[in-house]
Amino acid sequence: MTTQIKNVNKNYGSFNALRQINLDIKEGEFVAILGPSGCGKTTLLRLLAGFDSPSSGDVWMNHKLIANSTFFLPPEKRNIGMVFQSFALWPHMNVRDHIRFPLKHHQFLSEELKPSIDHRVDEVLKMVDMHHLGERMPSELSGGQKQRVALARAIAPKPALLLMDEPLSSLDAELRMGMRKEIQQLHQVTKASIVYVTHDQSEALAMADKIVVMNKGKIEQVGTPKEIYSSPTTSFVASFVGKANLIKGKWEGTAFYPFHQPSIKWDGTAVTSELRAKNLFPARPEQLELSLSDDGVKGIITNVQYQGKEIHYTIMVEGEQWVVHQDIFAEFSIGEEVYVHLKEWTYGKRMDERKELHFA
Repeated sequence: MTTQIKNVNKNYGSFNALRQINLDIKEGEFVAILGPSGCGKTTLLRLLAGFDSPSSGDVWMNHKLIANSTFFLPPEKRNIGMVFQSFALWPHMNVRDHIRFPLKHHQFLSEELKPSIDHRVDEVLKMVDMHHLGERMPSELSGGQKQRVALARAIAPKPALLLMDEPLSSLDAELRMGMRKEIQQLHQVTKASIVYVTHDQSEALAMADKIVVMNKGKIEQVGTPKEIYSSPTTSFVASFVGKANLIKGKWEGTAFYPFHQPSIKWDGTAVTSELRAKNLFPARPEQLELSLSDDGVKGIITNVQYQGKEIHYTIMVEGEQWVVHQDIFAEFSIGEEVYVHLKEWTYGKRMDERKELHFA
């Protein structure tokens, strides 16, 4: 199912929760809505679900108007499935009954599924690896198992659009990693369009076909995970996705001089024109390295965090804090004077060239 959001605004009194939202969701596409708390991503999901209506603008599904300022279809009249942050399981129903419920009540259930509800329940239980726990009650399930039930319930009637509101936020780190893979596999099997709301950049980068980065009710940038990470168009996207250091300096074409130091030149071929216009260079922590060689930008180490495979350093440079991720083979100490360099292969190279240089 295709979905179009056109010039949508949502106001709560004098508060503008959404401002001029325009977004197209293609059939079968996995779209992640990414942003910090309060940016409007859940409000946008509520408009798609039919829990709320826009103050202005239109929402279309399959070329049919489903919501504007004076009209909106309720959730049960939209061919959607929903996965909530809190699982929202019913304590009096076992696992099988949770999956059977939408198959009995979903308005858009196909004629093919209606005579084979039990077969579909079995099929979905196998998809989420819960076939052996069909008689369990929610109180007898772990957090990961509850989330699988919530996913199974949502996909059982084969909705055209699947909405997910931070479904993994209540799980621990190891479970989240496993559930990411399961959600990706479900997307490949079901072919449903998915809108996935999250504040976790790693989730969005790992799973989505397209990422929509939001901030203060507005869309900052839309693109593939690679585009969002490698070519941010705003300072917010650069700092929120990948935690880039926004370094001030001077641009001359594609050459960047940090802090206007004429003796230090960085290649900024891949930096977008929007950030160049602001005299900023987005340098991610892994794109920088430290040394004692004085041909870099001088700084003082103020914090050291050992992370096993790498060490995270905080460097005070010209009154600003930079973060640098360095391998464990060269250790520096708090208070030590160091020099920061941009890795030569980071910008202006094709992916295959980067790999050659990285593994050489």
